[in-house]
Amino acid sequence: MKRLAKVLLALLAALVLYLAIAAGWAAAAFDDLLARWPQDSAPAALSPRQVAILLRIEDPTFYSHHGLSLAEGQGVATISSALAREFFLEGPQLDGTKGLLQRFYRRVFDCCKRVDFGRDITALVLDARMPKERQLAMYVQSVYMGRHNRQQVRGLAQAAQAYFGKPLAQLDDAESAGLVAMIKAPNAYHPEREPTAYALRLARVRAVLDGTCRPAGWFDTDYAHCAASK
Repeated sequence: MKRLAKVLLALLAALVLYLAIAAGWAAAAFDDLLARWPQDSAPAALSPRQVAILLRIEDPTFYSHHGLSLAEGQGVATISSALAREFFLEGPQLDGTKGLLQRFYRRVFDCCKRVDFGRDITALVLDARMPKERQLAMYVQSVYMGRHNRQQVRGLAQAAQAYFGKPLAQLDDAESAGLVAMIKAPNAYHPEREPTAYALRLARVRAVLDGTCRPAGWFDTDYAHCAASK
């Protein structure tokens, strides 16, 4: 029993050290990454209604949490943590020691996506350093939205043109909900290649948006029980 306790304490200490290093690296790398982040000369802005649709499905407590959330239907990721992954790991490549740690944490995430506490720590750092409105704008600009005509689609503005043939600002509520419905798995819910799966996912999302169905707990981001909702 004592040996087991020592092993557990050693593992806990290693985890704490890992998280402390991750937090320190994220804080030190933040300004360099922000300076290298691609700037959109004409960033796409969501209407208040589009923001409400996005946050209701992807991050219900976005404006009140500090990077992480246990809200109903939240799952394991917030907009802040999704952006932190793009910003710290998938964004501009750093040099020197910061770059070495960036590559290390990228490999850790690729290996252990659902249990990578390092990503959670970087989400806390990101939220502490970046205003919510800037986070939302960068997320809207960079979120992965599948592949269209053999090209990767990034951001909701590009997705609006690819899947609906119109600017983001011209989407109605149903079309905006369609884009948000794709975010969870944009290739699995592709409106052209997987129309049946897309239609079912959209029906479930609209049921949540309409208030006729609620997520069944924290991890319920599928809304499978909402299938029959109109």
